[in-house]
Amino acid sequence: MNRGTDGRADGAESRAAAYGRAGVRGGANLPALRGHNEALLLDLVRGAGPTGLGRAELAARTGLTPQAVSKIAARLAAEGLLADAGRAASTGGKPRTLLRLAPQARHALGVHLDRDELRAVRVDLAGAVLARTGGPSDFGAGPEAAAGAVVRAVARLADPSGPPLLGVGVAAPGPLDHRTGVMGRVTGFPGWEGYPLREVLERRLGLPVVLDKDTNAGAALAGPGRPAASAGEAGTREPIARAAGDPVDPAGPAAPAPFAAAGPADSVYLHVGTGLGAGLRLGGRIHRGVRSAAGEFGHQVLRLDGPPCRCGARGCAEVLCLDAVARGDLPGAARILGEGAANLVALLDVDHVLLGGRVVASAPEVFVAGVRAVLEARSLTPDPPAVAPAPGEVAQGAAELCLAPFFGRA
Repeated sequence: MNRGTDGRADGAESRAAAYGRAGVRGGANLPALRGHNEALLLDLVRGAGPTGLGRAELAARTGLTPQAVSKIAARLAAEGLLADAGRAASTGGKPRTLLRLAPQARHALGVHLDRDELRAVRVDLAGAVLARTGGPSDFGAGPEAAAGAVVRAVARLADPSGPPLLGVGVAAPGPLDHRTGVMGRVTGFPGWEGYPLREVLERRLGLPVVLDKDTNAGAALAGPGRPAASAGEAGTREPIARAAGDPVDPAGPAAPAPFAAAGPADSVYLHVGTGLGAGLRLGGRIHRGVRSAAGEFGHQVLRLDGPPCRCGARGCAEVLCLDAVARGDLPGAARILGEGAANLVALLDVDHVLLGGRVVASAPEVFVAGVRAVLEARSLTPDPPAVAPAPGEVAQGAAELCLAPFFGRA
C-alpha cells in the first residue's frame, strides 16, 4: 500500500469504505471519500467505546506512525467525528490524551421489511437506537406498496435539523441479491422476483441504500468493532424517542446483554419469525455465498416424508418449527431449532449461536435452553458453542449494515 506523508492510502484503497452515491446533504457522501486509514481509526475508536484510545495505541494497532495518527485524528476531530475522552492514568510520564468516537456526528436508518410487519430505527454512529417506528405491513400487497411503506417510515424517522444521514439499511426476506439490490423468488411471494428494491428506494429517498437478507442483518449485530454499549444495555443512553404516529411501543423489548466489543469471529444467527433462516459470520465477515444465497437454514429436511413446506419440499426445519409454535409448543420448537443448529455447528464449528426474531423474543429463555441442550447432547467436542439471544433486533442490524462501510467494513 502506498501512503502519503500523513498515512492516507492512495488510489483504490483510499476508497475502501466507499458505497452509495455522493451528493447527499450535509456530508452524507463522506463514505465515498473516507480514506482507508481514516476508516480504520474510526473503527478502532468505536470498538473501544466511551473509554477511548490513545494515539500511541492507535499507532501500534494500525502500524501507522504516531505523526500520521495525529494528522488523521486532527482531521476527524475537525469533522466532529472524534472527541476528547479525557486522560489515561499516568504511568510515570505525561498522561495520555484519549480519543473517543462522537456518536452524534452522523446518523443512519435501519428498516426490517418483514412479511407482515415493518420496523425501522434511527441510530447514531455507535449503533445506539435514538428513535423507532413500525406497524403492520403486507408483503403480499406487492413491491410497490412495500417500497412506499419504507419511504413513509424513513420520513417519520428522519430529522431534518439533525446530523447528516449516512443512508438506509433495509433487511428483507430472502432470497435476494445483496450485490445488485434485486429481490429473488421469496417463498410464497413469487411476484417479488426481479424487483430492483435498492434502486427504487435510492431514487425515491435520495440516500444510499444497503439491501440484505434479514438474517444477515441479524448476524451484523455481533460484528467486530461494534461497541458493547450500543447493543442496548440498560442505563447506557437516553430514552428512545417516539416517532410521530408510531403505533409500536417506542421502548421495545428489553435488549439482552451484548457480546464483547470484539465480537465472535465465527457465529451463526438463527432467526425465528414468519420464517426460519440463518445469518453466517465466518472469519469475522458475513458470509453471503457466491449467489448471495447462503443461510437458507430453514429448508434443511429434518423429517423425511414430513409435512409439506411452502418451499415445495417436505419435513423442512421451518415447517416443523413453525407448526410447533402454532400449537403453543415452544419447548418443542426450540428442540427442532436446536437440531437444525446442531447440523450447522457440525459443518461450520462456530464459536457462538445467536437467536433472534419475534418468536424467540416472546420466550428467549425457552429457546436458549432448548437449543443449548441439543447442542450439548450432540456436540462432537467437549466445548459446544455458546448460545445467547441476539443483542438487538433485525432493524438495528440493518442500520449496522449501513454503518459498516463508514468504518471500512463490508
